[in-house]
Amino acid sequence: MTAQHDAQLNASPWVRRFASHIPKEGLVLDLACGAGRHATFLADMGYSVFAVDQDIALIKQNKSPLITSKAFNLELEEWPLEGLEFSGIVVTNYLYRPHWDRLPPMLANGGVLIYETFALGNAEFGKPSNPNFLLKTGELLALAARHGLKVIAYEDIYIDEPKPAMVQRLCALKEG
Repeated sequence: MTAQHDAQLNASPWVRRFASHIPKEGLVLDLACGAGRHATFLADMGYSVFAVDQDIALIKQNKSPLITSKAFNLELEEWPLEGLEFSGIVVTNYLYRPHWDRLPPMLANGGVLIYETFALGNAEFGKPSNPNFLLKTGELLALAARHGLKVIAYEDIYIDEPKPAMVQRLCALKEG
């Protein structure tokens, strides 16, 4: 199995479905990247990726010249990504509302936000169960509306793979 095939398998189906909507020029932000499954997937597609997380030990093992990684605490009062602009922003399995409204303004015109995380009702299936880490009904749609993003696709659904969960997902475009 090739590394590219592994990246295809590990990437969220939602990210795989909409990644090609991100403009090729510019930089894609993989926010709270974890081990870097989406950074790797995007780099394999030819995107330049800026992968950030509090712990970047695993993503640093990826030697792709298209991936730059940086350790940031994304939950401090001061936003570490201030002034940066991206052609795409990918966020999965992460929610920190105090900085949430900073994401859409960081998109360049024509930029795409791909967001997928757990939603209310997920406690029935395990972690996360804390409401602070679960999206309320329509919350991603409200984020897009507040910032004038055009919604390409949205779901608030139960999934059974890779494990049972309630998720909310959005793909939205910053027109201009």
